[in-house]
Amino acid sequence: MKKNNISLSIVILNYNSGNYLTQCIESITKSNLNDYKIETLIVDNNSSDESFKQAQAIKSHNPNICLKFLPLKNNLGFAHGNNQGVKEISPEAKYVLFLNPDTIVEADTLKGMIDFFENNSKVDAATCFLTLALTGKMQPECHRGFPTPWRSFCHFSGLSKIFPHSRAFAGYFLGHLDLSKIHQIEACVGAFLMLKKEVGESIGWWNEKYFFYGEDLDFCYKLKQFNYKLFFNPKFRVTHFQGVSSGLISQTKHITHASRETKLLTAKASTEAMRIFYQENLINNYPGFLKPIIMSGIKLLEIQRIIKARYL
Repeated sequence: MKKNNISLSIVILNYNSGNYLTQCIESITKSNLNDYKIETLIVDNNSSDESFKQAQAIKSHNPNICLKFLPLKNNLGFAHGNNQGVKEISPEAKYVLFLNPDTIVEADTLKGMIDFFENNSKVDAATCFLTLALTGKMQPECHRGFPTPWRSFCHFSGLSKIFPHSRAFAGYFLGHLDLSKIHQIEACVGAFLMLKKEVGESIGWWNEKYFFYGEDLDFCYKLKQFNYKLFFNPKFRVTHFQGVSSGLISQTKHITHASRETKLLTAKASTEAMRIFYQENLINNYPGFLKPIIMSGIKLLEIQRIIKARYL
């Protein structure tokens, strides 16, 4: 890789992230990159707060930072915003990282992950260890399996908690795998998803049928369909303030900037994403009599989340 070329393009999709976006950018600027050159593109989904302007101020005070901005006139969802972002990244970039604005990147994470790709030709996409800021624990969604009907039943019924390390019962979050070691996984959360740019181009990037939630699972499912390998690398870490934009996470309800309307929209979008994912990716793998059972289960979960959104 030539030293003057951009190694990594970071795409951050912002929506009313408050001061968290500024914290995220500042953590990136403190990264130990050595010879690697990176660029950071902030895509704004028509935020109503000051987060985007605050990020632009960082550039004005630090003109040498490779920081680019793309304001969008309408919020058409997570997938659409990220797809608009990849259109604006440098054509010379070898890798692309999709990063949430409510994250803090440790100083050695970006270099370490680039090295991981450079030194392992079989790695097509990867994520790292995401630590939840308010609990100090790993965010389960950064290390997960595809939500088949059986895995989903075990997860939502609580069976996976009784047998947390069982391949048969804890497949929703791949509980049988060793979290201290690098290994291949099925899916990860879109808060930190890094891949070869050529891989993203070959699968067509993000599926815009999803508005918010589910698009990362769909993205990872396409990686599998194209026989690309996704890895979990626990050696490098990112802190995640999960739920700042959506407002649906109980642990972050006191720090979120999400309005009641946003919380309700997110609650509906999260379960609609389940319907889309099942219908597009899994429906042909199972007998027809399961469909009404699965759809009824999703509907009950939707009602529960809407009630939670109204009072959280």
